[in-house]
Amino acid sequence: MQKLPLSGVTVVSVEQAVAAPYATRQLADLGARVIKVERPGEGDFARRYDTTVHGHSSYFVWINRSKESLTLDLKDPRGRAVLHGLLRDADVFVQNLAPGAAERLGLGTEELTRRYPRLIPCTISGYGTDGPWADRKAYDLLVQCQTGLVSLTGTADETARTGISVADIAAGMYAYSGVLTALYTRATTGTAHPVEVSLFEALAEWMGQPAYYTAHGGEQPPRLGTQHATIAPYGTYRAADGREVLFSVQNEREWAALCAGFLGRPELTDDPRFATGSDRVAHREELNAIVAGRCARDDAATLLADLEAIGIACAGVNDVAAFLDHPVLAARGRWRDVAVPGATVRALLPPADLAGVPARMDPVPAVGEHTETILRELGHSDAEIEALRADGVV
Repeated sequence: MQKLPLSGVTVVSVEQAVAAPYATRQLADLGARVIKVERPGEGDFARRYDTTVHGHSSYFVWINRSKESLTLDLKDPRGRAVLHGLLRDADVFVQNLAPGAAERLGLGTEELTRRYPRLIPCTISGYGTDGPWADRKAYDLLVQCQTGLVSLTGTADETARTGISVADIAAGMYAYSGVLTALYTRATTGTAHPVEVSLFEALAEWMGQPAYYTAHGGEQPPRLGTQHATIAPYGTYRAADGREVLFSVQNEREWAALCAGFLGRPELTDDPRFATGSDRVAHREELNAIVAGRCARDDAATLLADLEAIGIACAGVNDVAAFLDHPVLAARGRWRDVAVPGATVRALLPPADLAGVPARMDPVPAVGEHTETILRELGHSDAEIEALRADGVV
């Protein structure tokens, strides 16, 4: 088998939920050995978020392939001793425990960097490890609310959460890129830099555009459903068959093409109400009425064909089932089979393709599936392993 980019890198992760497991799965995708430390018996609580994937959680299956599962009771000194046995030779340690828990277990960044100078500790927290909110718990929707994202999402009448765990995903992405940067820096300078990411600050970065808009425009972008706060026309419109189509006009050339080739009203190009992007946003309701009237005359397939013919970016509004059968994913061969305990599922390849590097798509582990193997690697005898198991340490 071809050597993967992170082959030889060992990551030990005391992880749960979404953010840290998403970061470490991406490291595993690139060939890192990821040892996932879970609670004896129950494991990561995300295993029980739902049971839709052959009895397994959809969250867990998504972000835990290609890992090894080791169960340890870290409140027991013997469990912590096993963990430290791993950390002596590990490259990266990732944790997203509750505020203060890592320090109480002797796994805080300061302690780890003192004991293991080559180790790269990565801490994922809710609001940072210091500051006035360091001790607060933070879940994805709480962070969506605190960053103001929820105030931008929904309609004029009602706010809405974003339909995926964007704060967790953002934090996982930044933790992943931070660890890669720290590995590169250690390789080139010999210095291991700790990495810290918070859900709040990760999602705060994604709020950059509305933050600038609000700070300098005097008010925040309005909630407009699928419409865009600063571009018009941009959003969904209902076709004659009841389906919705979405399209966007990004510049004056496209606006002229839409007027002449789709709306059949070339004179609108120079209408002072719609002459510039700002004019079209200011007269959004009048513009939407014109566009909606045109869209109501044809079915969705015809509208999309007409829009594509004049070079306007457009799309039908898929549900998740339609996404799963999307022709682009099929034609580009983006699906692979991945084993889960007792079954096999389809999984998408990692989105970043490295030319000539095969994708790693190894099984999703059962709770504690690799415990005995890892303990034997650390020199524990069968009798010692049995004693640890009998006492509930593993």
